[in-house]
Amino acid sequence: MKLLVTRPMTQAAESAISARFEETRFRDTNEPMTLDEVKAALSEYDLIMPTLGDAFRAEAFAAAPPKTKLLANFGAGYNHIDLDAAKAAGVSVTNTPDVVTEATADLAVTLLMMTARRAGEGERLARSGTWQGWNPTQMLGSQVSGRTVGIVGMGRIGRAIAKRLHLGFGMRVVFFNRSPLSSLDFPARQLPSLDEVMRQSDFVVVAVPGGAGTHHLIGSGELDALGKNGIIINIARGDVIDEAALIAALSSGKIRAAGLDVYEQEPVIPQTLREMDNVVLLPHLGTAVETVRTDMALRALDNLIAFSEDKALPDAVI
Repeated sequence: MKLLVTRPMTQAAESAISARFEETRFRDTNEPMTLDEVKAALSEYDLIMPTLGDAFRAEAFAAAPPKTKLLANFGAGYNHIDLDAAKAAGVSVTNTPDVVTEATADLAVTLLMMTARRAGEGERLARSGTWQGWNPTQMLGSQVSGRTVGIVGMGRIGRAIAKRLHLGFGMRVVFFNRSPLSSLDFPARQLPSLDEVMRQSDFVVVAVPGGAGTHHLIGSGELDALGKNGIIINIARGDVIDEAALIAALSSGKIRAAGLDVYEQEPVIPQTLREMDNVVLLPHLGTAVETVRTDMALRALDNLIAFSEDKALPDAVI
């Protein structure tokens, strides 16, 4: 079977994939695939391992019945793939859950601490050569220990974040989730509405999946509810937060600060956000650990192997 891997992978991952699928092409660029490239790939390859940014939209499947029978997505999120169009075209889709959980949760805590304690701003000051030395009112940030954190989306990653913050910082945890949860191994209270979570929280961490169901889940009303001392962290998908509403809330002081690892028009980050000192910006580092990225590729490889051997797909999305 002919396999296309849409981005360069770690050396260990490329070696493992090549050893199992001899007819493998690794694209040698990290540029997202264009619509024409996606159409061509669907007509040429039996199997594709796409990544975030490779837009397998409905129009890509509409041209002709694809040769491709499996999109083994590299990543837990798959909102860049039109599942309905893929299913109608007879294309299966898998993802890579579990292996991304711990690294993403670690990054969420990092981003929360950087934002609360103004670490990005402080690092820039220290590098600037203009620091005048310590003083009692210099760069006063927000206390984290013992405060309340709201988790939006209590899936694997949300639970891992909440557990770290509760056990490590003694934080009270409240959360909003689409379905009721009753079995957590740490204290947490599910609230009936997103608005109530925003109102009760000092910090809010967004950890929901991307897609139409969560597009602009958090807008101006939710940010108003968070309040002038609130801090929001997004490690989910950029369009879960209405970016224009976020910029307005930050500019007007309706919320205190934001820590972002993802963006609505990624990789484009609005100039206004880049100029704000009360925003910490990271370049989508959630799973950026070499061993994790290798494990993600190997998890996708497990699905590719299962498909090639006509076995049940371990991580079937559709």
